[in-house]
Formats: sequence, structure tokens, C-alpha cells
Amino acid sequence: MSKTPSFKTTIDVRSIAPRERHPLIFGSFDELAAGEALLLINDHDPKPLFYQFQAESKEKFTWDYLESGPEVWQVKIGKPDTTATPTTARSSSN
Repeated sequence: MSKTPSFKTTIDVRSIAPRERHPLIFGSFDELAAGEALLLINDHDPKPLFYQFQAESKEKFTWDYLESGPEVWQVKIGKPDTTATPTTARSSSN
């Protein structure tokens, strides 16, 4: 039996002005507790956001593509559970 992922919040940025997207996503990420995740829905591959997380996030994060285009991308962005075995940020894109 497969486990359906659960998310604290879902952020669909397709209708949000580009300049407002990253601050919204980072703000939502900051509100996550260890072990929680958010779902990002976008109209293009958010790979630049992944690199921004690597450069600017003070916390470890997880990054898992759930859907990879061509029209919609869904990415699970989470904070690792600090009681679990440590993991490193990764990109699991094509």
C-alpha cells in the first residue's frame, strides 16, 4: 500500500506575479516544523529556486519532484525530521 504524501500547505504560484513567488515560498518554508513539507505547483521547472535554496537557506531541506512537466511541475519541499537519520538536499529531476 502506498502512502499518500501530506503537506502543511500547497502553494500554486502559476497565478502569482513572478517577483512575489520566491518570497512567498521561502516564507512558507520558514513556517514548517521539522518533518513537515509544502507542495509547490508551478508552470515551469523551478530549478533556479532549488539553487536559491542551496545558496540562501540556513536550514537543511528536501526537494522531491512529484510531477515534471511539460505543463505542470509539482515539487515537495520539506524540512527533514531532526530525529531521523540526517539527509542532504537533493534534486531528483530528470
